[in-house]
Amino acid sequence: MAGYLTTHVLDTARGCPAEGLRIELFRIDGASRTHIRTLETNTDGRTNEQILPEAEFVIGEYELVFHAGAYLDATGTPPENPRFLNVIPLRFGMSEAAHYHVPLLLSPFGYSTYRGS
Repeated sequence: MAGYLTTHVLDTARGCPAEGLRIELFRIDGASRTHIRTLETNTDGRTNEQILPEAEFVIGEYELVFHAGAYLDATGTPPENPRFLNVIPLRFGMSEAAHYHVPLLLSPFGYSTYRGS
């Protein structure tokens, strides 16, 4: 089995998928941080393609960056100055060739994540 990475973003405050949320993926190698791709969530809160497809999968440390503030602005969530949650970086390791699913449950004042399936 080859490895790959997916995500799913749910807006727990509104009770729906987080459509239109920009996500960036970086590979971490020591002090080096390399941008791999930028995607946006669809109407289901997922990306239309794997964030890291099988053909590009390499075991290692990665970072997903969720641009929550811009999403919250676009949904009409009352703004704060500055927003409590603006950019959410999640750094994690992938240690085997497997399906890694890293979802984000988002609200204006909190978030959670886990290794899903």
